[in-house]
Amino acid sequence: MTNEKLKRTLSGRVTSNKMNKTVTVLVERRLKHPLYGKFITRSKKYHAHDDSNQFSIGDFVQIVECKPLSKTKSWMVTKLLTDESNT
Repeated sequence: MTNEKLKRTLSGRVTSNKMNKTVTVLVERRLKHPLYGKFITRSKKYHAHDDSNQFSIGDFVQIVECKPLSKTKSWMVTKLLTDESNT
């Protein structure tokens, strides 16, 4: 067993790629309301590092937690799950 801690991974849609080497990823999760039982969609935006500026708006990507790279950026894009041209 390795000593390395497992890193959190999330998947979401790229909503902005206007920054240099950074994309904004919208991650949505569904949870059940504790009293009424209705499913609610909660969303959060993360800034993720995109070293080669290859991801465009609408791409569905996977991001992984990493050391803080700037004030707001501590996630890194690992792979493209689906791109916007296929949807």
